[in-house]
Amino acid sequence: TGFLHLGGLRTALYNYIFAKKHQGTFVLRVEDTDQNRVVPGAAEGIEDMLDWAGIPPDESPRRGGSFGPYQQSHRLDLYRSASNVLLERGAAYRCFCTPQRLELLKKEALRSHQAPRYDNRCRHLTPTDVAEKLSQGLDWVVRFRLEKGVEPFQDLVYGWNKHEVADVEGDPVILKGDGFPTYHLANVVDDHYMGISHVLRGTEWLTSTSKHLLLYKAFGWDPPQFGHLPLLLNKDGGKLSKRQGDIFLERFAQDGYLPEALLDIITNCGSGFAEKQMGRTLEELISQFEIGRITTHSALLDLEKLPEFNRIHLTRRIENEGLRQNLIREVQLLVEHVYGDQQVDQEVLEKDYVERVLLLRKGHISLLKNLVSADYSYLWVRPSVSREQLQTISAEVDEIGKLVLGLMTRQAAVLTVEELNKGLRSLQKRTKETKYSSVMKVLRLALSGQQHGPSVAEMMVTLGPKEVCGRIHKALSS
Repeated sequence: TGFLHLGGLRTALYNYIFAKKHQGTFVLRVEDTDQNRVVPGAAEGIEDMLDWAGIPPDESPRRGGSFGPYQQSHRLDLYRSASNVLLERGAAYRCFCTPQRLELLKKEALRSHQAPRYDNRCRHLTPTDVAEKLSQGLDWVVRFRLEKGVEPFQDLVYGWNKHEVADVEGDPVILKGDGFPTYHLANVVDDHYMGISHVLRGTEWLTSTSKHLLLYKAFGWDPPQFGHLPLLLNKDGGKLSKRQGDIFLERFAQDGYLPEALLDIITNCGSGFAEKQMGRTLEELISQFEIGRITTHSALLDLEKLPEFNRIHLTRRIENEGLRQNLIREVQLLVEHVYGDQQVDQEVLEKDYVERVLLLRKGHISLLKNLVSADYSYLWVRPSVSREQLQTISAEVDEIGKLVLGLMTRQAAVLTVEELNKGLRSLQKRTKETKYSSVMKVLRLALSGQQHGPSVAEMMVTLGPKEVCGRIHKALSS
């Protein structure tokens, strides 16, 4: 019914981690039985995003598997025959109540300040009554008889639980008039026939579990083990907002966030691990996970910390030679996209240059796109700086320029930030009256056209001797 958001990602991630920890199979099943709410392309989008996040299912509509089809709308015959079994056993019955009658029941309950519930009227129809209504061609649905005296079950997270569903709600519909099952029937039937051993799902399903266990009992099947995950909330305790689309995975991917940073932050704010630490990889999450460590407290997610998580994981990718090659290509595309109409010199798109930029700026940037922000424009487009602008900082610009050109010629072989810093310090002592800070301002302006940014030595190492000399010549002669 929608695209994958952070809450759904966290549920999928915990199932993935649990499956991998116990050498199990992670199954993606598409539940599309509520046809009125199906969003075209959402099912494919969910699988795309799980692949992007690095937690692909082992069995799914796309990948297939031994227990398919993995889309509930393709399994209608199975649900119909399952509901027939319950009808034959007297565990379910046909209900002929019209939508109008059900709406009246609901309004009456609300008027009396009670929770709306079906009054189980059709439960008492005799076989003769049913046969007569069927002969009249009346529409019907199948309802499941909720019996009192449910047995407690042990939830993997919440411990012993039971909910006397028959006391608080009417008999639920399990097969609708359009031949589609409801969630309750479809999931019980599918979990049984797909051999599902464990289900980790959101805590909102905890109160329905007793109902599902009654269905298992009616079929005579053994249920899987259930674990209900506490809610994922904003840091202020409110629900994550879907309104602006700012919790959907596509949005984070478009903004340049790394999947491993998202996996890290949504597990860091929750429980299930020995300790909280930033920068965990998926392999570390799997090895550290224990389902008994999940607490029932809601997980408070502070998305303002996401850039910091991303910075850690981006640094790790830059340090990995294989992954760095992909980042180089991404930066080249970003530069062409952002600065393509500004006469970008082809040399700044060369692999070695982009790689140098990445290695020098690692740890300083949170997102790759930071490198094409205005602050870093000097890396890709030559600044336009006049001699007059430089002279407002120091009258000795010619002398400073000459000294730096000499330094670059001498130091080209050992161009490191440390060596350059030493060289720039000694160079300043040869000026008559310009302070070191002013020398740095002159060079920063000549090289970048800006007054702030990385250290001058780092700028010079990034740009390289040839480019530094070219920019200084250009500034002094304009």
